[in-house]
Amino acid sequence: MIKPFLSSLALLLAACQLSFSQTITDPGKNPVTGISQERVAKLDAMLEDAMQKEQVPGMVAMVVKDGKIVYHSAKGFADVESGKQMEKNSIFRIASQTKAITSTAVMILWEEGKIRLDDPISKYIPEFKNPQVLANFRYADTTYTSKPSSKEITIRHLLTHTSGLGYGVIDGDERMKMIYHKAGVVDLFTTENVTIAESVKRLAKLPLHHEPGSKYTYSEGLDVLGYLVEIVSGKPFDVFLKERIFDPLGMNDTRFYLSEAQAPRLVTVHTRKEGKWASYPVTFYDPAYPKTGAKAFFSGGAGLSSTTEDYAKFLQMYLNGGIYNGKRILSPTTIQTIMSNQVGDLWNNDRYYGLAFGVVNDKGVAMGGMGSKGTFDWGGYFNTQYFADPQTKVIGLIFKQTSGAGNGDETGWKFRQMVFSLVE
Repeated sequence: MIKPFLSSLALLLAACQLSFSQTITDPGKNPVTGISQERVAKLDAMLEDAMQKEQVPGMVAMVVKDGKIVYHSAKGFADVESGKQMEKNSIFRIASQTKAITSTAVMILWEEGKIRLDDPISKYIPEFKNPQVLANFRYADTTYTSKPSSKEITIRHLLTHTSGLGYGVIDGDERMKMIYHKAGVVDLFTTENVTIAESVKRLAKLPLHHEPGSKYTYSEGLDVLGYLVEIVSGKPFDVFLKERIFDPLGMNDTRFYLSEAQAPRLVTVHTRKEGKWASYPVTFYDPAYPKTGAKAFFSGGAGLSSTTEDYAKFLQMYLNGGIYNGKRILSPTTIQTIMSNQVGDLWNNDRYYGLAFGVVNDKGVAMGGMGSKGTFDWGGYFNTQYFADPQTKVIGLIFKQTSGAGNGDETGWKFRQMVFSLVE
């Protein structure tokens, strides 16, 4: 009789864990246990001071502890020219924060046995067969020679930015910028009627920076994987994300393209012009891309827009071991794999890179202000940042929307440093 009882107890405990997985809640006026309210006030004062000094035109900042909102504040302007105030539910272009969501989609398919991490990507996208590495480049006419790679690009290489692919317009190598531009590869955002299939197939024909697996080079690997999700799942990438991640997590404001109802909440991208904040002009992209144009390009590396609360739900799912509001997205063992060091010493000294995030190591803890060992983080091109600490169960997000504005904004590092000082 004891064994059946223990089995039943185990099932009950598992059910309880499922039912009580932490969700993002607002405790109202009740102070959150383990948080210094005096230091919360200092955090708010720091952000207010930054606004007074016009370090940024506006921001939304959010801190969550044990699933409870410790701090959530909107400051400044969503649009300076019109005087539109920032709101807590303002929508931001999260750019590279898209990458962790795409990685999660890939790992959902991996859990279902539909792919292996060390499968060559050419198994699914034949255009990547027999990759070439850049050998010589002629600046006069952008012609080049290449040599065969000894390795195929794998799904793991794409997840970890070790594939050898580049990033075109934001690449650190001028030669790659020119090659990608000439080939018509869409790097980040577009209002044109282009699909990820078209852009990825163009990308597959181009030379690599280096042999796959030999170096860390920030790349369009996650855009390739967005197309992989389409091929393996048989669904458009935006539909897969909505059905498998956004709907289960209640991320109703996280989309590649906004509805008519959502569009007015999109924050303007600002830059500094003659000492004042002004709307960022159309350059190699149209800043209005989330709400205008063809709305056909689902960039797995940079295309999503979201709110602080939506993204906090995504991070809370990871802190909960893959579950949120009773909906299982990933297994705890899969998250262990995602959070493990996948690139050795190829990347950083205070963090290592896993399959979706940068992860703080012992050196990062010793440097101070980065959180506990295992804290995971990333940011976006338009000045958005996030981090989540599995040990203290703290999430921090600070979303702004600036580009080409110089280095006057100190809110990112100050916010992170002060958030961890809130914990008692």
